[in-house]
Amino acid sequence: MQEIKIKEMPMRAFFLISLCKTNQMNYLFMLLLFFAADNTVYQFKPMGIDGKPIDLSMYRGKKILIVNTASECGYTPQYDDLEKLYEQYKDRLVIIGFPANNFGEQEPGNNNTIAQFCSKNYHVTFPMAAKVSVKGDDIDPFFAWLTSQDNPDFTGEIKWNFEKFLLDEHGKLIHRFRSKVKPMDDLITSQLK
Repeated sequence: MQEIKIKEMPMRAFFLISLCKTNQMNYLFMLLLFFAADNTVYQFKPMGIDGKPIDLSMYRGKKILIVNTASECGYTPQYDDLEKLYEQYKDRLVIIGFPANNFGEQEPGNNNTIAQFCSKNYHVTFPMAAKVSVKGDDIDPFFAWLTSQDNPDFTGEIKWNFEKFLLDEHGKLIHRFRSKVKPMDDLITSQLK
């Protein structure tokens, strides 16, 4: 067995390993529990549209609404309601838009073009991530994780632009909404009161 240097592992992992040294089966079980314990959105740091990472753990204690967006979609005017929702509930909610070109090539621009479009046309102030793929062989790992999370609504692939994922204050997915559900719909706002 290879020796692991203490500097290379988080302190809580070291603690668990030291507790389990006498029994390899317990060690494996505890290691599995350790890595499964942080199955939350906080394990991800997607790249922001400005080129800086978005540390999702800094939103701990707030609900998070993740939306896959596009600039040339029939649902693009939902940016208006997303901004209204953000302004109204920003003390307890963060919205993060993730531009994607997966559906009808309706997000052809680069990050700079998308940021300018959102600012100029919809006065977006909520965080925007860098352009990603939200389905298919090149799906971003964050969306692979997100679309596989249990919730009372549905799991699986995103069907179109402006689908919404609502996460609770602990980083767990609690609801998914298809594109036709508008951001200010009671289905969403009732979860924020």
